[in-house]
Amino acid sequence: MIRHRAPSRGFTLIEVLVALAIVAIALAAGLQATNALTSNALRQSSVLLAHICAENELTKTRLTRQIPNIGDSTEPCIQADREFTVGVTVRPTPNPNFRRVDAQVFEQGAPVLRLSTVVGRN
Repeated sequence: MIRHRAPSRGFTLIEVLVALAIVAIALAAGLQATNALTSNALRQSSVLLAHICAENELTKTRLTRQIPNIGDSTEPCIQADREFTVGVTVRPTPNPNFRRVDAQVFEQGAPVLRLSTVVGRN
């Protein structure tokens, strides 16, 4: 008499390994998405704080109520315990009554933002 073995009621090793591979790929994709979101949030906060620094420098220039001298200068700017450097460049324009003022903000030597305006005689 031949006895038939009852079919096993579990997963084979291959099925378990395939399931683990699928889970690992899904987790790796989720980790990459999380890293992308985190770096984007850090970049947005850097741009926001740099914008504040640049606007402050341009506002200082406007509030002097004088046409600024042509040349370059740098100013430190600390926002939210982060150190930025603002480079202010004043250049002449074709009209001698106006000057172009550029404020470029750097964080750890890397450029973050540049704002420009034109300042005239009052």
